[in-house]
Amino acid sequence: MQLILKRFMSDDKGTIGTFHIDNEPKCFTMEDAYHETKIYGKTRIPMGNYEVKLRDAGGMTQRYAKRYSNHKGMLWLQNVPNFEWVYIHTGNTDEDTDGCILLGEVANLNINNKMVQESRDAYVPIYEMISGAILNGIKVNILVIDE
Repeated sequence: MQLILKRFMSDDKGTIGTFHIDNEPKCFTMEDAYHETKIYGKTRIPMGNYEVKLRDAGGMTQRYAKRYSNHKGMLWLQNVPNFEWVYIHTGNTDEDTDGCILLGEVANLNINNKMVQESRDAYVPIYEMISGAILNGIKVNILVIDE
């Protein structure tokens, strides 16, 4: 399964993109801003191709298991340079992420208030598709690109 994150709008507050599964657009994304030198909790991950696995440990995994009955672990990007525990998850603004990828059905592109909305509505079906593939032994990768 091939995931693609296409970033199309970025400034010093955050980054908006689109999320695709096997070349089909699914939703919008929100990430931190670009910084040439990483600033903890403020910098998006670099462009690249990363394998996605399930992480079934950690506090966030436990919180999501309580929130979503079908949760088997966090969608976890592997081997991201200079980052650890990069997930695909819910949230609305750059304040809800520390380098992770947030999903949303709607994107607010206002220059002073970039965000995604209806995050849980976007996350649940996408999580089910991706986690189902991983649990069935299908390799999942995400290609992160800047447009």
